[in-house]
Amino acid sequence: MNNNEKIALVTGATRGIGTETVRQLAEAGVRVVLAGRDAGKAEAAATPLQAQGLPVESIALDVNDAASIDAAAKAIGERFGRLDILVNNAGIMIDDISKGVSGQGMDTWRTTFDTNLFGVVAVTKAFLPLLHKSQAGRIVNVSSALGSMALHADPASPIYHFKVPAYDVSKTAVNAWTVHLAYELRDSAIKVNTIHPGYVKTDMNAGEGDLDVADGARTSVRLALIDADGPNGGYFHLDQALPW
Repeated sequence: MNNNEKIALVTGATRGIGTETVRQLAEAGVRVVLAGRDAGKAEAAATPLQAQGLPVESIALDVNDAASIDAAAKAIGERFGRLDILVNNAGIMIDDISKGVSGQGMDTWRTTFDTNLFGVVAVTKAFLPLLHKSQAGRIVNVSSALGSMALHADPASPIYHFKVPAYDVSKTAVNAWTVHLAYELRDSAIKVNTIHPGYVKTDMNAGEGDLDVADGARTSVRLALIDADGPNGGYFHLDQALPW
């Protein structure tokens, strides 16, 4: 391994935006560890990228399983000694829209927060020691415009009438976590930002959307590769700052 080569980990990367984020980072010369909760699926997603000559490896990492997170952190620490980029991409949307805002079951709320918020916090905490060993650590939390309280409260915004409560609120919480973590890391070499990939055609929305997957990965990749003058504690889509 080239000591100047950046090392990245992308969670929830066995399909869609996650896999494309891995591809684009690898094409930029980053050695990327493609993580998925199922080792076989992670390996299957990494294989075609490896066949293209891209520097991609796979690992099992279930963001809902503390032992799995710790094992992945230990393995990456032993393999590389540091981590330069963490992309917290894993997420779920399981709301039943027909039930409205107050009709979602508590299991839906708890399951959504377990993955979309608590999984992000747990993974970040486990990998922070390795990120501190980087000369320029970067954390990208994949959120959504649906996490913007300002947009949800504005009758003129495009999402005003689109409420997916458990998912939306979990992403609002991810945004808040990002701001708090950025404050803690403000005097370090680590920068943390949160992003909206866009309304992307993925399995999560049954292929509906305005953007293809390649465009959906671009914001994560851009924030993962920012230099020392880049933002910390921001909320972005491509190069546009979004309202909290």
